[in-house]
Amino acid sequence: MSGPVIRIAGLGNRFGEHWVHHGLDLEVRRGEILGVVGGSGTGKSVLMRSIIGLQRPAAGQIEVFGQPLTGHELDGEAKGAGDIRSRWGVLFQGGALFSTLTVAENIAVPLREFYPGLPPALLDGIARFKVALTGLPPGAADKFPAELSGGMRKRAGLARALALDPELLFLDEPTAGLDPIGAAAFDHLTRELQATLGLTVFLITHDLDTLHAICDRVAVLADRRVIAVGTIPELMALDHPWIQEYFNGPRGRAAALGAVGAVAGGKPLLDKPVPGKA
Repeated sequence: MSGPVIRIAGLGNRFGEHWVHHGLDLEVRRGEILGVVGGSGTGKSVLMRSIIGLQRPAAGQIEVFGQPLTGHELDGEAKGAGDIRSRWGVLFQGGALFSTLTVAENIAVPLREFYPGLPPALLDGIARFKVALTGLPPGAADKFPAELSGGMRKRAGLARALALDPELLFLDEPTAGLDPIGAAAFDHLTRELQATLGLTVFLITHDLDTLHAICDRVAVLADRRVIAVGTIPELMALDHPWIQEYFNGPRGRAAALGAVGAVAGGKPLLDKPVPGKA
């Protein structure tokens, strides 16, 4: 497929009389990790929910894999809705695992939905493979979410998001609540999986270290729309006050210094060109 994996034009979302988004445009290129940032209340999660069909926009168009998703296509019974939804995976904040199911049973949920005829032994085998793929110990497959640490729950949620071998992965604040070592390990896992599986990743985050470590481009939400999209150096060259405060503030400068230090130490954080650019 040529062209962007996600194309959004003139998107509007509102709750009552309050517009969260108005005239929002965004394109996500195939094979990139796109970070999405913005202040509190700018609608980062609402944007993701609009793309995956959990929030019906008030205006605008959304295309995923070239297919429009803002009309009846969002209805569960619409022709092709199941097919296209099987091509993406979602990791919600906190993992959003079913508390009464084991990790393996959680991973099997989307498999049962899209492939109801799969035998139990095959479901279990696929689930255990996804557990290993996300770096969890084999025994985690038989544990309930409450028996896992926060970092392990994140990985279990990621394993479920990868259950259907998606082309597109949505991550909503995947490192929130993790300690710096755990967050860095999750960043490394994300980049490794993206490169190995050829994923396109839509990543909502507040973590400046994550942005510097793995994102090819960053989209900034403000004023009810995407005000800028680009690499971090390109964004830092803009004079918008929120962008300057975010990327050039104390934490932003510390994250940038950490990224430079990692490269100087022989560990380049972005080891491939930005998709769509020479």
